[in-house]
Parts: sequence; C-alpha cells; structure tokens
Amino acid sequence: MAAACTFAAEKILASRVWPAQEYTRVTFESAHPIKHQFFSVSNPERLVLDMEEVDLGPELRELPAKIGNADPYIQSVRVAVNRPNVVRVVFDLKAEVKPSVFPLAPVGEYKHRLVLDIYPTKPVDPMLALLNPDPIREISESPFAAGPAADLPVVKLEPPKPAEIAKAPEPAAKPAPAKPNRPKTDRLVIIAIDAGHGGEDSGARGKRGTREKDVTLAIAKRLKSMVDREPAMRAVLVRDGDYFVPLANRVSKARRVNADLLVSIHADAWVMPNARGSSVFALSERGATSTAARMLAQRENKSDLIGGVNIAIQDPVLARTLLDLSLTATINDSLKLGKAVLSELGDVNSLHKASVEQAGFAVLKAPDVPSILVETAFISNPDEEKRLKDAAYQEKIAGAIVGGIKRYLAQNPPLARNKLAKN
Repeated sequence: MAAACTFAAEKILASRVWPAQEYTRVTFESAHPIKHQFFSVSNPERLVLDMEEVDLGPELRELPAKIGNADPYIQSVRVAVNRPNVVRVVFDLKAEVKPSVFPLAPVGEYKHRLVLDIYPTKPVDPMLALLNPDPIREISESPFAAGPAADLPVVKLEPPKPAEIAKAPEPAAKPAPAKPNRPKTDRLVIIAIDAGHGGEDSGARGKRGTREKDVTLAIAKRLKSMVDREPAMRAVLVRDGDYFVPLANRVSKARRVNADLLVSIHADAWVMPNARGSSVFALSERGATSTAARMLAQRENKSDLIGGVNIAIQDPVLARTLLDLSLTATINDSLKLGKAVLSELGDVNSLHKASVEQAGFAVLKAPDVPSILVETAFISNPDEEKRLKDAAYQEKIAGAIVGGIKRYLAQNPPLARNKLAKN
C-alpha cells in the first residue's frame, strides 16, 4: 500500500507595496520560486494573481492593510483560498493599467521574489515636473524633514568667487545696479537630480539603521528646492518617492526632459567604519581610476539586480545607447562639473578623494548629458551617518552642489536649444 503523501505549502515570507505615480510595485518573497497564474478582468478593472501551493499565512492576510488611499492605481486588495492549494489575490484597480509580472532570483538579503508592476496605460510625463514644482512640500514630506517646512534652514552660498555669478547687491536707496554677469541663455537650465536607490533597493545601511535611499531622497529634495529658486534653473527629480527606478530609466528620464546636467546623489559605505569624507565620480571610457572606484561602480550597478528589473521588457534601443561609450566630450564636461562640485563640498565636509574619480557607473552613461555621482559622506561611519540624518547638514550638502553647478555654468553656459515655457 502506498504511503500517504504530505503536502507542504510554500510560505510567503514578506509582502511589500511600493506606490508611486510612475508605477506601483507589489513584491512577494519566499524561500522557493512561486508557481503562479496571472490575468486581467474588465468592468470593473481588476488584476488576478493565483499563487499555487502557497499557504494563506499572515503576510498575505495583512496585504490589504498595506494598500494606502493615495495609491495611484490600486483601490483595494482581496486575498482568499480560491481552490485547494491555490491562494487568489485580487487587485481592484482605480483605472485601466498595464501590468507586468516576473520572478527574481535571490540576491543580497532577498530570497526568491515574485514581482507585480502596475503601470499606467499612458506613461507619466516627466516634463510635468517642470510646470508645477512644489519643492517646499517635497521637503516637508521627507523622512528626515525637521519640523514645518517654514522652519527649514536656508544656507546661503558663499560669496561668488571670480568667474562665478555676481552677488546681488545689498538693499539700499541707490540707483539700480548693473545686471549680474550671468551667462546668457534664452531658456531654463534643466538639472536632473537622481536620488540613488529606492524601493526594494535600500542601498547601504548605517550602524544606526539609516538607509541610504532615505538620505539620498531627502538631500535630492533639498537640492531641487535650491535649484528651483535660481531664476534661470529648474530641477527634475528622477525619483520623488520611495520606489525603485532601473538605472537605464534614470538615464532615459534625464534625456526625456532635455536635462543639461545630471547629479546622482549617494551615501558611500566601506567595511572599515573609519572611512570618511565626500567624493565625486564621473564616467570612465577606459576603466576605473582606482580599485575603490571600480568596486563602488560594481556595487552601484547591482541596483538593478537588487531593486528588480524585468529583463524581458528592456528597450533594445536604450540598451544600445547605454553601451555606446563614445562619450569623450560629455565625459570632459562631466569632469569639469565634478571638479566644481568637489571644490564646494570641501567647504562642508572633508574630502575622501581630492580629485574627481572615474569608473563605469551605469547611471552616468547618458551620451549627451554631463553627469556626476556625488557620494555625500560615508553612511558606514557612525559620525557621518549622524550628520547625514541632520537637516542642516543635508542643506549644506545641497548648497555646495548648487554652488558647484553655478560655478560650472558660469564657465560653461548651456548651448541654445528648444525654448521651454517658464509659466
């Protein structure tokens, strides 16, 4: 007589929801790959995910509570046993969407993941960020915002050095002074600001638990606020919330808004807790300028593996663009920008390296946008981790980057291009 067969259902170890205007991601994590079936239903719009041989445990039962009212695409979620050994998850939607479901192999701290990405049928236009910016609200919603936005410290840039934009005169009852010696341009200068990591990819962690993705977003929002206060400049956040953006998409978003410059914000980490200081990196055509720079680029380029990219839908045209390393002119401009920013950072923090380093960072591979990666400080250093969480220090770092950008633009005014409406 055959022995009875005992069935062991797969347990969902974690379920996570990352809502954003660009797309909402839902992730299920388990010790083994999840067998699944997926389909859409209309009138009303729903997405149905059947997970086979899965236990209806706490992580699945608690999933409906993780859907917030502000989620752009998911109205609610229902979870129940549909038939023996099959758990059905129904996503009630707010509108018609374009879903994508794919598995991810174990990487880093994650085991097997099943990912559901919910995109709008019409992609969000990044140019809209230029029309109605609200930098004060963005900063006030930062996880490291210190009190009401009105109380945020405002750091004034140091008086301009030679070749920088002239300082505004002190108010006085005098005839209007001559206009500052500002580079002439008939359009806004667009700065793409990339907050490193996000969503599933938390980046490096400090000993006190500070996550790099939170620090970079907080600094990016402050930087955007400062840039937007400049009369001829406007900033676009590549990532404006806690969600993952693939590296290729960060590059393409900067290009879609016709960015003049891209600044990617990060917080460094090292195995030794005494490593400290700020650094600036540019792309290299011929390999890294140091072993440390090469290792850092390799770590940052793993973001796609950790954050989770559906390789099957990568744009082949964009892939070819990212592999095109004939970027000599753009890299030269990137080095100039990096040098100007590094000089300003030296007034805020010690410098880990006194010169701009280079390596093969994927996020810097826009062929026509000078791009730099700023390691603001070492999150692995307890003292610098504490500073990175401090609102005043974040403001100083942002101010230094703006100062470097202005110094660069004073020497390298942007070329005339399509005019962008300023209202």
